[in-house]
Amino acid sequence: MSRIILKLSGEALAGPQKSGGKAFGFHEETVRGVARQVREILDAGHQVGIVTGGGNFWRGRTGNEIDRVKADQIGMLATVLNCIYVSEIFRTEGMETEVMTPFVCGAFTTLFSKDAAMAALGSGKVVFFAGGTGHPYFSTDTGVVLRAIETEADVILLAKSIDGVYDSDPAQNPDAKRFDEISIDEVVQRGLQVVDLTASILAKENKMPMRVFALQEENGIVKAASGTFNGTTVTI
Repeated sequence: MSRIILKLSGEALAGPQKSGGKAFGFHEETVRGVARQVREILDAGHQVGIVTGGGNFWRGRTGNEIDRVKADQIGMLATVLNCIYVSEIFRTEGMETEVMTPFVCGAFTTLFSKDAAMAALGSGKVVFFAGGTGHPYFSTDTGVVLRAIETEADVILLAKSIDGVYDSDPAQNPDAKRFDEISIDEVVQRGLQVVDLTASILAKENKMPMRVFALQEENGIVKAASGTFNGTTVTI
């Protein structure tokens, strides 16, 4: 058995990109596909926590015209919205879930604490860590690494739009090289965008490994959980 923290981008929850712009909101078929894979991981005996981004509703740069703190707070609330929705889809697929936030959201969520999170994971629930770190200027990248460290996870699974870590942007450079394995030290030294720099350093200092893969790959989450996946392993 292992404890896994899965990071889902907000954009991924919105499903395939629509012509003329990015997809927005929720794409139920995509979310159900994620839920079925997570159910398979749970049935195999693993514990699963999930962090989502909020980019299907709001990104920090969307708020350049307003105060950065307020823009980041809107982004945190977007992740709460996402986690509540995805959590309910998971419930319809037969899983027990709990949504935790680092700030009070009335009766909508549970206030995060390590003890409560560990108890929920240990009982077989999928725990959604919403609201990022609860503070502005920190991304959900930092949030996922922080929650993984706090809950003593074995690995972080990063579900992205591309199938791993490259030495340059494959969208800009057709000759970009994908790494099958790369150390977190080299990620930091090269400035590669696996997660942002704050999250990379946090992972490096706390020896938290990551697996980067494409969400669109068939059974990509299940394969990443088992280690037999098409992507990049970020070692410690």
